[in-house]
Amino acid sequence: MEIQLLIIITALLFSAFFSGMEIAYVSANKIHIELEKKQDGILAKVLRQLTQKPSKFIATMLVGNNIALVIYGLFMGDLVVEWIHETPWLNQYITVEYELVFQTIITTLLILVTAEFLPKVFFQVYANSLLKFLAIPAYIFYQLFWVISEFVMWISNVVLKKFFKTEGDEVQLEFSKVELGDYISEQIEAGHQDEDIDSEIQIFQNALEFSAVKTREVMIPRTEIMAIELRESTKNLAKLFSETGYSKILVYKDTIDDIIGYVHSFELFKKPKTIRSIVLPVVFVPEAMLANDVLNVLTKKRKSIAVVLDEYGGTSGIVTVEDIVEELFGEIEDEHDVTELLEKQIGEKEYIFSARLEVDYINETYKLSLPESENYGTLGGLIVSETEEIPAQNEVIIIGDLKFTIVEVSNTKIDTIQLQILSED
Repeated sequence: MEIQLLIIITALLFSAFFSGMEIAYVSANKIHIELEKKQDGILAKVLRQLTQKPSKFIATMLVGNNIALVIYGLFMGDLVVEWIHETPWLNQYITVEYELVFQTIITTLLILVTAEFLPKVFFQVYANSLLKFLAIPAYIFYQLFWVISEFVMWISNVVLKKFFKTEGDEVQLEFSKVELGDYISEQIEAGHQDEDIDSEIQIFQNALEFSAVKTREVMIPRTEIMAIELRESTKNLAKLFSETGYSKILVYKDTIDDIIGYVHSFELFKKPKTIRSIVLPVVFVPEAMLANDVLNVLTKKRKSIAVVLDEYGGTSGIVTVEDIVEELFGEIEDEHDVTELLEKQIGEKEYIFSARLEVDYINETYKLSLPESENYGTLGGLIVSETEEIPAQNEVIIIGDLKFTIVEVSNTKIDTIQLQILSED
């Protein structure tokens, strides 16, 4: 009886091991595996062998699991039958006709919980660590079941080639964008705890997120556009260039919603009589357009500036190649970048922020949990999205455990906000 029980427990452990390693191999971050394979030592050699043919490793784990399940089924079935016969109340209610049904239910429930569900959940959560920790035992079974695994793989390859016209396991698995993103996020979190993050890692993360960045997230808003009316004199245009230091000034007709082009400062050397004679065409893009698509359009048309339109065709803002590139490489300061956005911690849980600051920047820099959404990108946008109006000065808005006090505001936009993290107790 004791030996029979020991065999059943051992079979369950092996079944849990094989099913767990199967899900760990599938769930593990492939970048972690590749980095471990590049190291020196026996573990790296073992991982290189195990990952050389992914399907063969999976087949080996399935073979081992099935052998363990067969052994478990043989001994567990006999144990359940003995239990029924030796227990009076079970023997009374479970007749010979229902012994097989009872035996199947008990053995199936036990194997599902102890050797399938629990180990697969556990191995999936700790896939990277357990795959390395149990690589050597897995390699032993990999060699032990070599003949059986090769036979199974031969049959599967024949079926795949004959009926599905594929090459079986010859194509190696590639890194996915999600895996790369997860790995970089782990490195950034580790950097926050230890030291500053390497600029290369930050650029890598920006590049991964860049494909989802929309134009409205990087544009200069309508309220900060520097433009001149078409009928103004070239003298006023020259004065505007001198005051701003910009190399390009947008030109509109009647209202800022009707931008017809832009003027480059070099055009003034031609001594034009009117602004109309030196206006250059400008690119128009919707604010929902992806930033990388805008960059492609500007590159193909050899332009450096585009006017961003809202859903009604009005001017929402402008975007330059520099604005888009800054999403990848961080802020690029030049002689005209004189505006500094206010950001200051004034207490343990109190901050003063410019409403123009990006929500994701605040969360990342100050380790806060401000709500993020596709509907807004800035702190001011968050407030307006919540209140659905421009709040008044000194007005207090509470969102969850966040208390926002409007410090400075104009008729069209919020300027400065005080943020306080309310105590949870």
